[in-house]
Order: sequence, then structure tokens, then C-alpha cells
Amino acid sequence: MIRCHETQEEGDWSHEDHQISISQALHQCIATLVGHTSSYISSLTLAGKRLYTGSNDGVVRLWNASTLETLAEATSNGDVITGERGDGGAVKSLVILADKLFTAHQDQKIRVWKINDVVVGAEASNKKYMHIATMPTMSDRLAKCLMPNNQVQIRRHKKASWVHHVDAVSGLALSRDGTLLYSVSWDRTLKIWRTTDFKCLESITNAHDDAINAVELSENGDIYTGSSDRKIKVWRKNLDEEKKKRKNHYLVATLSDHDSGINALALSSYNLLYSGGSDGSILVWERNDEGGDIAVIGVLRGHMESVLCLAVVSDIVCSGSADKTVRLWKCSSTDYSCLAVLEGHGGPVKCLTGAIRDSGTQSEASYHIYSGGLDSQVKVWQILVPTL
Repeated sequence: MIRCHETQEEGDWSHEDHQISISQALHQCIATLVGHTSSYISSLTLAGKRLYTGSNDGVVRLWNASTLETLAEATSNGDVITGERGDGGAVKSLVILADKLFTAHQDQKIRVWKINDVVVGAEASNKKYMHIATMPTMSDRLAKCLMPNNQVQIRRHKKASWVHHVDAVSGLALSRDGTLLYSVSWDRTLKIWRTTDFKCLESITNAHDDAINAVELSENGDIYTGSSDRKIKVWRKNLDEEKKKRKNHYLVATLSDHDSGINALALSSYNLLYSGGSDGSILVWERNDEGGDIAVIGVLRGHMESVLCLAVVSDIVCSGSADKTVRLWKCSSTDYSCLAVLEGHGGPVKCLTGAIRDSGTQSEASYHIYSGGLDSQVKVWQILVPTL
């Protein structure tokens, strides 16, 4: 089901003025997707003209996001992907690699789906999806369980092989070349998987002191993890062959400026890292051009409750919060301004994604922002930001 042209003020564009605002953005909600009627939206990802939404009942649904008209048709005829027997639990994260979709689940597993008959445009609803693997794979589990040195202590009287996540898989990220998949979990581990055969190559146990909620990869390959322990850790792949015999990834830095647990991370192309905390603040970090120290250069304040998700769309930073709003920020190393507050969700905003659109004019930039919430809705927002 789709509800189109739903806005805060009867379909009119809205201006938002804030104390820290330097510029203004026009925005309106142009559609509300309500396919997940009995469950909340837990994850979103956008791949070209396709929007994938995951929910807490283990279902992943496909929407065609190319145009509003096509979107409406795809909603009523959209493909539905479900976990094994529908018992996968909440879909915590979604990533696309060529013709494969990786889904992270509450039930401690990562599932892999093959996307067949990839078609762009109005025929998107005819695509088929096939479940091809669950990670860790059966062969990986059998190989590890036979050797005692592959067992790690997970509770006082319980052990498991190191390839297993033993709590919800909270985030996924791909290496730039697509050969490695990184997963983080509430079990405090960071795991590295090979995307060709889905084998677990490495597990960093006790990577944090509390649940890991987010993972991001920078353009230089560094891995950032954010945790409820109030820390961000930076990891790097070891390129030294001698050192690789001991461990493939090592800790580079620990960032401890947050005063609350970290729920979300996002990276921009300007060497900027954004981290959202449970106290409603967003810290802005910058790394120098030589890849050295990382320091806080700004704080974005405005949310009244926890920041639950972050997304960077071109030069706009989007933040979703338990206060039921989405905030849009114009951020650079010299300019921090709140462009707009998007209101309309009936529950906390759990996930965000977006894309820049062709505005047809050089005087303004156009964006489509997609927000998913605990109100079981995905809202599609059109944003116009003056460029002059």
C-alpha cells in the first residue's frame, strides 16, 4: 500500500527555521509506504532504483524507487523476501553486492540471497530471489567445531566456535573491493567474512566492552565500530605478511569523546565521521589528510532523544531519532547548519537512506530521503536545498 503526497501542511512545501540554521530547505513528504503493517521498520538500503526495507518480523520487502508512479505499482505487486521459516527475527542491516543481498538478523545469523533476472524499471517486480547461504555456513561450522582451539567462552558455562555470532548481528559493511564483509554484533565481536564462499576469516573477540551497534568503512579501508560502551574504535587491515600470520586486522585508535552510548555512524567523502549518541548529540570527527589523528571538530544538537540512525547523502547529513523526527544537516569542516526538521512519523525513526536527484535547475539541489520507523511506515521525503 502507498499513500502519496502526505505532508504536514496539506501538501505545501514547509520552511523550518532554527537557532543554528544558516540556510533553509524546502521539504515535503511525497509518499508513505505501509507494506510492513504488523511490524516496525528496522533497516533500509537503496540500490539504484530499488529500495529494500527490512522489518522486525524477518521480512525484507522490495520497492521500486525510480518514480512515484512506478513506486506505487511496485508497492502493490512488490517482491517479499523472508527469513528461513519466517523466524529470522528483526532484519538489523542490509547490504547489496552485485547480484547478492546480505541480511543481518536478530537470530545471530547473516543470510545471503541471490538476485536473479536483474531488470531495471517497471519490470522490477518480476525479479526472483533465492536464499543461497546462511552465515556461518554448515561447512564452516563443522570445520571449526571439531577442533578444541576453535572454541571460545561466550558465557560462564557455555562455549561456541569463534565463527558464530552469539547475539543479534547489528550491522554489516562491505570492503571497497567487495571481497570482504564486516559484521558487528551485540556479542561485542567484529567478524570478517569472505564474500565469494561466505567463510569467516577472522573474529575479533571483545572488540568493545559492550554491544556494538554500528560499523562503517572509510575510503582508505579503515573500519569504524561504535558501541554502547561510549567508544568508537578504528581498525585497519594488516598489509604486512609477517604480522598477518598473527592477525589480519588490528586496532588503530579508540575515540572516547561521547558521554553516552553510540547507536549510529556515518562517513562523508570529506574525511568526516559522524556519530550519533543516546544523549541526542551528533559528534563530527575529522581525520587529517595524512591519515593521522582523528579529532572532534563539532557537535550537532537539536534532537530531544537518542539518535538512532545516520546517513550521508551527497553533502547532506540525515539523522533519525527516538524523538520521531528526521533532521537534515549541511555539514563541512567550516559550516554546520540544520536545514530542516522532518516531522510525521508516529514512532522513533530507526533507519535512513537517500539519494540526490536531478532538480532540473542549477539554483537548487534535490534529494529523496527515505526514513523507516517503529510506526511500521517508510516515508519518502523530497528535499530542495538552494545552491546559490
